[in-house]
Amino acid sequence: MSAGPQPDSEPLWFKSSYSGGNTTECVEAAFVPAGVMVRDSKTPGGPHVSVSAEAWSRFVATSVR
Repeated sequence: MSAGPQPDSEPLWFKSSYSGGNTTECVEAAFVPAGVMVRDSKTPGGPHVSVSAEAWSRFVATSVR
């Protein structure tokens, strides 16, 4: 997965590695110039949460422990 810049078109969403094989609880994320967007994979057209790159880095570092 690349964290490099993406075109201004549709974000490139990827499924969280923590989602596993359970299809009822899947989280997707997409890197965007302003940070990271997070959404529920069951409702891709629904709302999403946007966080800064710094907040995402802290979240991932804390979640790995």
